[in-house]
Amino acid sequence: MDANEKVIQTLKLAGKPMKAGEIADAAGIDKKEVDKAIKKLVAEGKLHSPQRCFYDVKK
Repeated sequence: MDANEKVIQTLKLAGKPMKAGEIADAAGIDKKEVDKAIKKLVAEGKLHSPQRCFYDVKK
């Protein structure tokens, strides 16, 4: 499973918006990897930011 999939999976399990650092801790991957994944997933329209610095899966 790559970082993008881990970010999405972690957010789905959490069921609430999370900060990049929280996602990194929960997924067990480096925050830099999470930041890259978030940037890519937001551009692809798979994630959105309901509040500044928080991210969630688009429903």
